[in-house]
Amino acid sequence: MPQLRTVITGTGSYIPPHIKTNKDFAEQDFYGEDHQKIAAPSAEIVEKFKDITGIEERRYVGNEFKSSDMGLIAAKHAIDDAGVDPETIDQIIVAHNFGNVLKNTIQSDSVPSLASHIKSGLGIRNPNCVAYDVLFGCPGWILGVTQADAFIKAGLAKRCLVIGTETLSRVIDHFDRDSMIFSDGAGATIIEGVEGDEQGRGIMAASMQSHCVDEVNYITMGQSYVPGADPSVRYIKMKGRKVYEYAIKNVPLAMKACLEKAGVDITEVKKFFLHQANEKMDEGFIKALFKLYGIKEIPKNIMPMSIHKLGNSSVATIPTLYDLVSRGELDEHHLQPGDIVLFASVGAGMNINAICYRV
Repeated sequence: MPQLRTVITGTGSYIPPHIKTNKDFAEQDFYGEDHQKIAAPSAEIVEKFKDITGIEERRYVGNEFKSSDMGLIAAKHAIDDAGVDPETIDQIIVAHNFGNVLKNTIQSDSVPSLASHIKSGLGIRNPNCVAYDVLFGCPGWILGVTQADAFIKAGLAKRCLVIGTETLSRVIDHFDRDSMIFSDGAGATIIEGVEGDEQGRGIMAASMQSHCVDEVNYITMGQSYVPGADPSVRYIKMKGRKVYEYAIKNVPLAMKACLEKAGVDITEVKKFFLHQANEKMDEGFIKALFKLYGIKEIPKNIMPMSIHKLGNSSVATIPTLYDLVSRGELDEHHLQPGDIVLFASVGAGMNINAICYRV
């Protein structure tokens, strides 16, 4: 009997048009968790931020757009790329963290689900196309793909649309240095069950973990750092050092576990598609992973990066990055049929996951 494989047959993304450069933050006052103004000049803070994260620019969505609007555009691109009829989609899985946050509001709108909004926007009438959301922090898109894989292999779905979309620009405290990390965007993929594929394309293995003891407080929501801020208005807050130490320790182990499940040696991996949160942290993941295999020399051009110009758009970073590489939009990064790639992400929860995939 031919083996059923779960294959990415189409990709799409939406990159917002509004560019926010580091220079735009140079006159911004920054405050610490103690609500005291940081003494260092803002320009110095911004430069140090760039050295650590690699971020030079980030994208913000227009006032008239919501997360579901961006997800809808990315979904249409993925559907067109796959060349499928939307009415044949069995599941629409949308990863996000904050729902639809309207400009100049403080309340998240997740009713109905973003997936329901996107299904409506696609004009899908088939009631057997089930639309639902997943909340898993930044690794949400990878979780959505693993869920699609499970439904397909269980015979409960044949074709799924998995989307990651987020408007982080609307939940950031502009007086917090960490606000410079976050951005907006959406990425989408069509995931299908394919039998008897001679090239062996598809998902080879996955691994995932949740650490929810002390780690649950590493990324939360909290009051603005500026003195006198309204305590009822809450923004995304991050214990940067804690997140970094946790991720450097645990993400490479999860990546190695995934490769071992797939029976793949690290030298066989052509590209690593990592969550675009911090350039130095991603580089640290790769170094630590190769060290686990006793390898000191890391191959060149194995880690595509979009963070320099697009920032951290949470659940949208990996599907957007994969779409850019699939379409040949990033210099020095190309994929050929049969290439093995690894997707991996870490985020609030704290949650980690990885997928080993053959293109």
